[in-house]
Amino acid sequence: MEAQARRTLATLGADPVDNPLTALSRLAGEVLGFKNALAERVNELSDIRYEGTGNVGEQIRAEVLLYERAMDRAGAILGSIARLNIDERLAAISQKQAETVIKAIDAALAHAGITGPAATEARQVAARRLRSIS
Repeated sequence: MEAQARRTLATLGADPVDNPLTALSRLAGEVLGFKNALAERVNELSDIRYEGTGNVGEQIRAEVLLYERAMDRAGAILGSIARLNIDERLAAISQKQAETVIKAIDAALAHAGITGPAATEARQVAARRLRSIS
């Protein structure tokens, strides 16, 4: 199973990150999902420790250690997101994209000679459509 996981990871490839803010947000979702999956595994355990064989003594289960690491990583990435104000930055990017689309619609209407009430109606239709997409 470990060898299969290594082969799978090696074939994933790496795409360039166009938007690091969105990538960090997605990573946070994956980290939290992994943490939650581990939490389920830990909750299924009858005991978080076990007796080792020979002179090893009492051992903590790997699932517990992995869950602890996942919690630390989740805290670190969420802290990074909070420090970077990612929600505000993504909102600002979306606002700029919306302004760009509106300017493009206005330019297209002007180029087509559509003015007055017809242009206003076209803008309203475009705005409703953009809101339904988001």
